[in-house]
Amino acid sequence: MYKNLIGLVDCNSFYCSCERIFRPDLKNKPVIVLSNNDGCAIARTNEAKTLGIEMGAPYFKIKNLCEKKNVAVFSTNFSLYNNISDRVMRLLKKECPEVEVYSVDEAFIDLSGIHNPEAFSRNLKDLIYKNIGIPVSIGVAPTKVLSKDANKIGKKSKKANGVVVLDSNRYIDIALERTKIEDLWGVGRANAEKMRSLGIKKAIDLKTYQNDKQIRKVFSILGLRMKKELEGIKCFPFNELIVKKKEIMCSRTFGDSVFSIIDLKRAISNYISNAAKKLRDQESKCLKVSVFARTNSFKSTPQYYMYGERILTNPTSNTLKLINIAHELIDLNFRDGFEYKKAGAKISSFMDQQEYQIDLLDEADTLANEKLMKAIDAINDREGEKTIKSLACGTDDQAWKMNRNFKSPRYTTSWGELFLF
Repeated sequence: MYKNLIGLVDCNSFYCSCERIFRPDLKNKPVIVLSNNDGCAIARTNEAKTLGIEMGAPYFKIKNLCEKKNVAVFSTNFSLYNNISDRVMRLLKKECPEVEVYSVDEAFIDLSGIHNPEAFSRNLKDLIYKNIGIPVSIGVAPTKVLSKDANKIGKKSKKANGVVVLDSNRYIDIALERTKIEDLWGVGRANAEKMRSLGIKKAIDLKTYQNDKQIRKVFSILGLRMKKELEGIKCFPFNELIVKKKEIMCSRTFGDSVFSIIDLKRAISNYISNAAKKLRDQESKCLKVSVFARTNSFKSTPQYYMYGERILTNPTSNTLKLINIAHELIDLNFRDGFEYKKAGAKISSFMDQQEYQIDLLDEADTLANEKLMKAIDAINDREGEKTIKSLACGTDDQAWKMNRNFKSPRYTTSWGELFLF
């Protein structure tokens, strides 16, 4: 029996579950959430999966099916999803000894010292649903790879009812015997093909494979670590140091084409604002700013790709400064008479916020600048995204916004869209 266990908490059909919180009439009914510009299905409830709606299915291909079967269709509402995610993670941090947030809807929890991991996990599952309204599955095992596998089983098994604990070699081997190698966490399609060529068709085959040197040679050190994790040996430490991003890009395809420089500047100002916030969140500053816009290559109209970049002498994370630089780049590279369909901004060449050199002959971020950005971030985190923003972002996004024809209200982050009883 293993004692020091790791749990993986995974929110079930997270985007759809967030929509259901404020729409109890949708319980046990098919729900899907579409990607940007209402392009394709990126989240589906089990009821929608039963209807044959595949992940990534283009909406125009399934529209008739959705209408015929009364499928509830939603556009992405990231303000709502991020807020609900924060609530789930805060509850986990309150109830668990240690938490490692893995994604918007997943987190690893350290269950070392927990006397009865299964009872603890079932109580935690009920607590999340009672307090937040999000159904979760929890997989518990000695390692991250095994806990991920346990979680998948917990999602599919009615008998497990959302919680699976693999705390002995017997239970682990039974689970791995039922897991196809392509379904194992970290094994992509290409690696699955390679493994099958070695006779590794199930996860149990990888665990019992006798030639570790060959696994390392073919699949690198990561493949060998995965094998060791299946053996119950921890190779992916809990709360391993998260590597900071080396570049951040924000881009969108417009719902309607953009023709004017004013609308393009407003769109890119919003993208720069989003990127700068992420930059400050990881406590970095950037030395390079790039902007781009392109026409629709699928239309028989004049084509143009606008691009501009600038390398700074002093690193910055100041949104206002980055917007000014982006505007200057647009002024230099924009051409009238083109039908712009997509635009974006990228910041790169990062330096740590606490350790960077400055050029004394050029303007650098002041303490007042940094306090201003910190205050704006705190207000937006508390009151809702873009409660405070630069006027350069515009007062609305009608000219360049994405198509989101099925978007639900921002129930938890906008005073004007509160749920009414």
